[in-house]
Amino acid sequence: MAENIFASFDISGQGMSLQRKRLSAVANNIANVNTTKSSDGKVYQRETVVVRDLSASNFDNELQEQILLFGTKNTHGKNIEGLTENYNNHIIQSEVVKDNSPPRIVYDPSHPDAREDGYVEYPNINVVTEMVEMISAQRAFEANTQVVESAKSIAKYSLEI
Repeated sequence: MAENIFASFDISGQGMSLQRKRLSAVANNIANVNTTKSSDGKVYQRETVVVRDLSASNFDNELQEQILLFGTKNTHGKNIEGLTENYNNHIIQSEVVKDNSPPRIVYDPSHPDAREDGYVEYPNINVVTEMVEMISAQRAFEANTQVVESAKSIAKYSLEI
């Protein structure tokens, strides 16, 4: 029982960390919506967070094996006595990557960063899209905090029994 409660804390913590990364990327994008030159001299590129699940857990592997065996004959399930499972609660991996979409081109010959033809390259950032991302990340963060609060309540009430 204790592993399950602590696992839920760990998994929710990973979710909150992911949402924090998303909020940070959104904040950077909104702050640089009109940045024509970044520190490397190029147009600022929009940041996005890419999330991948880590390799399948022992449970997933066992489930897939049992599903395959059940499909052939229901008595093919192997004996699971004595199996020990190492708990690894790290389920996601996330990283911030640059969006390679082409920049937004605006005609403004008076701008100091204008090209010879009078066009200025701005980052391809849509503030409305960024606000939607922000609201989504905020709500997902709140959902993860509710999971932590619920797990704490379950642990508290189970100790009172």
